[in-house]
Amino acid sequence: MAAKDLYEKDYYAILGVDKKADAATIKKTYRSLARELHPDKTKGDKKLEDRFKEVSEAYEILSDVKKRSEYDQARQAFQSGAYRQGQQFSGDFSDLFNGGGDIFSQLFTGRRGPRKGQDVETEISISFRDALFGKEVDLRLSGQGSAPSAITVRIPAGVSDGAKVRVKGRGGSGEAGPGDLFVLVNVIPHPIFTRKGENLHISLPVSFSEAALGADISVPTIEGDEVKLRLASGTQNGKTLRVKGRGVKKGVNAGDLIVMIEVQVPQRVDGKAKKALEDFAAATKDEDFRSEFMQRARA
Repeated sequence: MAAKDLYEKDYYAILGVDKKADAATIKKTYRSLARELHPDKTKGDKKLEDRFKEVSEAYEILSDVKKRSEYDQARQAFQSGAYRQGQQFSGDFSDLFNGGGDIFSQLFTGRRGPRKGQDVETEISISFRDALFGKEVDLRLSGQGSAPSAITVRIPAGVSDGAKVRVKGRGGSGEAGPGDLFVLVNVIPHPIFTRKGENLHISLPVSFSEAALGADISVPTIEGDEVKLRLASGTQNGKTLRVKGRGVKKGVNAGDLIVMIEVQVPQRVDGKAKKALEDFAAATKDEDFRSEFMQRARA
């Protein structure tokens, strides 16, 4: 690729993002385009395959802080007149990039050596539990000019939604060796557990009597067993309790399990239970639970 060809490429326009777009916006836009344009979905449409390659190339530059900065500086320098049609730079172009002898200085000075093959990206969906404990996934890669190939990829324990797992040497072929394969991991939400960093969160339903009188409560863990929590008498709705070391495990480190209490109000009360609640209401009728609340509202 000649320098002129590179600087004329507007990677922001190719992705459809603003030049001031943050990393999260760039990533979200790319993931949406990659799903839409992936070769497995476009089924041999050459125009869409070329578009997919353009989008991947743009994301490779704009998702890397250093490459994006260098690209912006180079494009600005060329557009301001540092480059002239047909002119070659005789010096070391890496001065523009604070001495970095990177791919851009090679492209702009015309001293490009053999290049690695193109990186390839695919995506998978795995369960919440598999993301926490790791999993081997069998993939079938569509060949670019060659027969499809099968590969087994190890998804490491503790991987988060949107993470990329890199498999070296399983991308496109090139003079300087093959590129890499990047596996984008989509984690399917769990019906009970959610994840925030290395901690797991769960909302635990308890009865009114358990919250009021106190109780020993069984709490499920992501490992499949249960732990006991002591609920103090007078526990309020929304109170959180912590179970150390029962969150996301990465090596010797582990997050915690955060348990939020949800006091359940019965939808129907009959018989002795209704009579007991009526007696409770009569016994506590002189207590104004909202007096402080009302005072604060008038402050």
